[in-house]
Amino acid sequence: MAFSSDEVERYARHLVLREVGGPGQARLQAARVLVIGAGGLGAPLIQYLAAAGIGTIGIVDDDTVSLSNLQRQVIHGTPDIGRTKIDSATDAVARLNPHVRMEPHLLRIDGDNAVGLIGRYDVVADGSDNFATRYAVSDACFHAKRPLVTAALGQFDGTLTTIRAHEAGPDGRPNPTYRCLFPNPPLPGSVPACAEAGVLGALAGVMGSLMAMEVIRAVADFGEPLVGRLLMVDARSMRFETLGYGWDESNPLSGSAT
Repeated sequence: MAFSSDEVERYARHLVLREVGGPGQARLQAARVLVIGAGGLGAPLIQYLAAAGIGTIGIVDDDTVSLSNLQRQVIHGTPDIGRTKIDSATDAVARLNPHVRMEPHLLRIDGDNAVGLIGRYDVVADGSDNFATRYAVSDACFHAKRPLVTAALGQFDGTLTTIRAHEAGPDGRPNPTYRCLFPNPPLPGSVPACAEAGVLGALAGVMGSLMAMEVIRAVADFGEPLVGRLLMVDARSMRFETLGYGWDESNPLSGSAT
């Protein structure tokens, strides 16, 4: 895939990286990435994917921009209040990188529409804020055989992992599913919503940027993905830890009983 002179200059710092170079940048340019949510995690994620030259970015979101979003959802600005987040994010990407094609999806993803939508993309990045959506997206990625980068935010903590449950690991065992990591959602009311508990705005930027890095590494094919590893970030102590997890043969997607 040939690059224009503008693209050569735009992506020059990637092109000189041995791990990316021309072939890796060409893979980024050809890639189709679906982002679930244009909020706290999705905002920096979308910006860095666009800056990196991902060819097509789909965004799924059914919400509008509110003033309280702007403390962390940095792709949106004060003039965007009241607009749909997908429209605001699409305009921001156009200003950042006109070479990126945007595909906005003004809807809420669920078990009925997830597989059909996800099957149109190469990689999925889930920055949603609820377990129902995370389970629907992760299940659909398994059935559509698509890699999933998924992250979550707390008040001062965040988590990130990559799910490639449709593939086997080096030992021949299936890679773990999201349900191997979280077999059951928390009890209703046990996890307070962001509006109640609050969230450190800059933490959303950190975790969204880490999601973008994981997607870029997957597409450009370098590094070791966070498959079977949960990255945990504690913003209070600025501590990064990694928890290993494996395939659970009782999981309902790829378990022994399926």
